[in-house]
Amino acid sequence: MIVLFEQEYLKEFYVKGEANDKKHRFQPQIVRKYTRVIDLMIEQENVMGLTKYGGLHYEKLHGDKEGLSSVRINDQHRIEFRKIIQDEKPIAEVVSITELSNHYK
Repeated sequence: MIVLFEQEYLKEFYVKGEANDKKHRFQPQIVRKYTRVIDLMIEQENVMGLTKYGGLHYEKLHGDKEGLSSVRINDQHRIEFRKIIQDEKPIAEVVSITELSNHYK
């Protein structure tokens, strides 16, 4: 699968392990896990390949995030991405890293 990055800081996390701006800061272990998950996404033929990794908890999002999917980095952070099909090739466009909220509280 091809992975694109919607925001420059997301690409910087993957390529350099940190973002140039001070607005986007994450702990080093979050960035390392982010990089590993992006590598897994690249290795897959399509998005459904992510389902074989139970720890990622691949899911399609609903509500105001309709059209996005996500995989978990850890219990508090996830990668949100948009699935695009271009010339019959699956592309995952990484949209953001977000903190998960506990909607049960």
